[in-house]
Amino acid sequence: MHVVPRRLLSILAPALATLLAGSGVAFAAIPAPAAATARGWSASWTASPQRPGANYTPNWSEQGFANQTIRQVVRVSVGGVAVRVRLSNAYGSTPLKVTGATIARTANGAAIRPGSLRHLTVKRARSFTIPAGAELASDAVPLPLGALDSVTVTFYLAAPTGPATYHAQALATSYRSAGDHRADSGATAFAQTSQSWYYLSGVDVIGAPRRDGVVAFGDSLTDGYGARPEADNRYPDELAERLAAAGRARAVLNQGISGNRVTVDSEWLGDKATSRFRRDVLSQPGVGAVVILEGINDIGMSEAPSPMGAPPTEVSAQELIAAHRDLIRQARAGGLRVIGATLPPMKGSRYYNARSEIKRDEVNAWIRTSGEYDAVADLDRALASPADEDQLDPAYDSGDHLHLNDAGYRATAHAIDPADLD
Repeated sequence: MHVVPRRLLSILAPALATLLAGSGVAFAAIPAPAAATARGWSASWTASPQRPGANYTPNWSEQGFANQTIRQVVRVSVGGVAVRVRLSNAYGSTPLKVTGATIARTANGAAIRPGSLRHLTVKRARSFTIPAGAELASDAVPLPLGALDSVTVTFYLAAPTGPATYHAQALATSYRSAGDHRADSGATAFAQTSQSWYYLSGVDVIGAPRRDGVVAFGDSLTDGYGARPEADNRYPDELAERLAAAGRARAVLNQGISGNRVTVDSEWLGDKATSRFRRDVLSQPGVGAVVILEGINDIGMSEAPSPMGAPPTEVSAQELIAAHRDLIRQARAGGLRVIGATLPPMKGSRYYNARSEIKRDEVNAWIRTSGEYDAVADLDRALASPADEDQLDPAYDSGDHLHLNDAGYRATAHAIDPADLD
């Protein structure tokens, strides 16, 4: 386990005492960026909320929960001396009643480390309600964490929830049990599993390194589709590891949604990027930069529509570029540095044909040469096969010629220049 320096603990003690005396606040509207950074909080882990529904893997979102405990394990990117947890009822139709919730250091699987469990409260109450359409932050909890530590968040939902706000592609195991097991240290009760996250939208810390965090914003290439489950090998994970190993630890927040598009809303694949940018990027506390890697689904689904991606929508290269300009404007208005990533090769995938490749080349040329982004991560070139620049390097290909494997996500993280984040 990483250790928080004693000197930092002593420096932050007065501020922590003040925070612990305060209260969590639910908000139905998205806070302004300045409000998000008030009181010294930094987001250390995030997941973008999605509407309940069918997706690429089975999930519990449509049925919701009743008299059940949900236990979820996430890895923070930076540490601190205290934490708070954010839960989202963004797509709930009724208030979400949380009977009780806990946080602890992770042991293995659904088990937690003895002696590390802390009860979460809101306005010092262990039971609380999240209005429909709102996100809620818990009170501060003293739980010193280091960079890349894992925490386990557990909550008991006694009353029926209705369909649940969730994040579809977790690439991590969530656990469910009947009855109230929020304080269990062992894993025995948690016999049911899912590969999605439910209600959990953020873990924030206070006392993080004095470097602004970076949001990785995008689609499945950010969400990590194709990476090995349970291994934290998505590219934002790899970037966080790279920065920590260099002694430059900073928060790296994954706000990717598999199948997401820049220009098209989808019931199953998330609100379009231009709509969700404020919630998923600008409202995250303590961030100073964003890496945008998105657009391959706008191009590919124009040529190869998917029932899950309804409505089928033709998107031109110029429409996609205009939407990227919108994202750049939003980022700059929020005071963020904005890095554009070129779209990786896709030859051999179901998205590929002559028309889609012309669009991808046009969008990439604009990202690379227009000067509208503050910096560029040229993934098109970094991930290309030496034998065919329109195809992924076989060493990085998950097998579908579109998504990356662990090595590919590692190469993506190394294609981002840390100097561009400041």
